[in-house]
Amino acid sequence: MKPRLVLWGNDAQNERVLIALELRPDDNKVNVYTFPENVVTEEFHQKMMDEWRDGTPLDFPEGYTTTERELTVSESLLPEDLKVERTDVVQRAQTEWHFMVLSAKLNEAYSNELGELKDRVEKLEAYDNDIWDELKGFWDKVQNQVRDRNLLKEHSDNLRDAINGLFGRMKELRSKLDEQFDKVSKDNYERFMELLGNVEKKVTDGLRLAPIFDELKDLQRKFRDSKLSREHRTQVWERLDAAFKTVKEKRFGPETGEDRSPGDRLQRRYEGLLSAIEKMERSIKRDRDDLDFQSRKIERTDGQLEAQIRQAKIKMIEERIRSKDDKLNEMMGTKDELEQRLSQQRRKEEEREKMEEAKKAAQKKIEQEMKAREEALKEEEDKLVKAAEQIVGEKVVKEEEEESVIEEAPEAEPPASEEKETTMLEKIQDAFEDAVDTVKAVAEVVEEKVEDALEDFLEDKDEDDEEEAEVEEKSEEESDDDKVKD
Repeated sequence: MKPRLVLWGNDAQNERVLIALELRPDDNKVNVYTFPENVVTEEFHQKMMDEWRDGTPLDFPEGYTTTERELTVSESLLPEDLKVERTDVVQRAQTEWHFMVLSAKLNEAYSNELGELKDRVEKLEAYDNDIWDELKGFWDKVQNQVRDRNLLKEHSDNLRDAINGLFGRMKELRSKLDEQFDKVSKDNYERFMELLGNVEKKVTDGLRLAPIFDELKDLQRKFRDSKLSREHRTQVWERLDAAFKTVKEKRFGPETGEDRSPGDRLQRRYEGLLSAIEKMERSIKRDRDDLDFQSRKIERTDGQLEAQIRQAKIKMIEERIRSKDDKLNEMMGTKDELEQRLSQQRRKEEEREKMEEAKKAAQKKIEQEMKAREEALKEEEDKLVKAAEQIVGEKVVKEEEEESVIEEAPEAEPPASEEKETTMLEKIQDAFEDAVDTVKAVAEVVEEKVEDALEDFLEDKDEDDEEEAEVEEKSEEESDDDKVKD
């Protein structure tokens, strides 16, 4: 909660102005500064957002106006002539500032009581057990308000530091108690270090991580309730935190590697969204339980100031629940959208699997046909080769018979056997050419089918990449919107 707010709006003439709100908790008032757009430079606007809102003093340019408003629950923080788009931000600041004012009054009451205790402690020359008990009772009362978050962190820290100072003075007067506390702290420190050493050894030995994680949670609970000095507590916590991180990393593993497909990325995002929705629902339930608790407690308050504080807390919790409900509705809308995209992605993957199966079946069929054709061609080749060998053998026999004849025969036309041989050789050549042409044709068919399947696969991949880019772009826009809302 910050006591300063900066946002853009419009004045009565509907001109754009920069509006700065500053809470004055001591007198329950709000300063409203209005800067015309023509005097607001980029540098000044950035300083207002980064420095002035965090409490850094800043010189305002000439031309601004100042209005003082009373901080109430019912009336708006802004004058009627100023309008803003983010009215919810102003409303939320109003409920928070009302709580801050009441918390400041409670802090003032405790500071006055603490001042009286401080005067008594400083006058002590020896340890007084009654004053110790009074100081401890006052600290318990402050702690109850801190646990109920009725005090701002700055107020509770200041009270704690002041009370610690008084306790330090009392401890100086009671040195034996200091020695006893140091001894207890050292014993607890050594005990925790030994237990953490055993846990680390179990992790190194590779034992089951779930029981080890439960053991660490039990140690954490004991650590919170144990008496430890600041130094010992810091050392124990650092080692306990390191053990938690080691077990979590070994149990759940770091997220590495790329998703294998757009469907995997969508599924991861969907699962993460479901986890976020579950956490948001639990958070809203806790707020509603807290709201019921505050409503019951307001009926049994001890004074008017406490009743006002609880009423302010009820307003804050209601505003927080409303804001979380809006965010949950947005998350549910995103969930429906992701479910639709997952359904579409599953259908595409099923169609792609069917296409791959059909492609493999067609390729297998083509391979079988090619194999059958090759076997048929081989059989035909074998037949032709055998026929050629038979013709060549007959020719050799005939030539040998002709050489045995002494008489010289007159020139005549080539015998019919030679014509038959020539015809058979031509058939063999034609058959080989047909086989080569068939193999080429089959190869071209296979190549065309593979190219078609590859083109279909690339087109589907481009569509998936475009859809993935749209999802990532939309996620970035939603992230930017969340930053603007924050």
